[in-house]
Amino acid sequence: MARKHSRHGPYDDGERDDEAPAAPIPCWLCGRPTGKIIVWHHPVPKSRGGRDVVPMHPICQQTLTANFTNSELQRHAMDVESLLANGAVRKFVDWVANKDPDFTATTTKKQR
Repeated sequence: MARKHSRHGPYDDGERDDEAPAAPIPCWLCGRPTGKIIVWHHPVPKSRGGRDVVPMHPICQQTLTANFTNSELQRHAMDVESLLANGAVRKFVDWVANKDPDFTATTTKKQR
């Protein structure tokens, strides 16, 4: 059964003029502010018992999954510095540092 009255006013879009805009959340891997799309990534994969999630850009998450297996991600856990010790990931983070938060590009899969 439909409601006769909505919980909000007829023209209320959820945003108010008196509220300050929320500060952008920094990406867990590269540290840049996130854009419109935020991926909530499990640093320790769910298949390996991970429960914690961290905010990331989609392109940063794609880079991690292209360069590390679930076992490797489990070993690194929440340690960003150990992930950045990988040459390919460090090169990516240095390259993406000056890009727009909503920047996206295709990433290549690691040859295994």
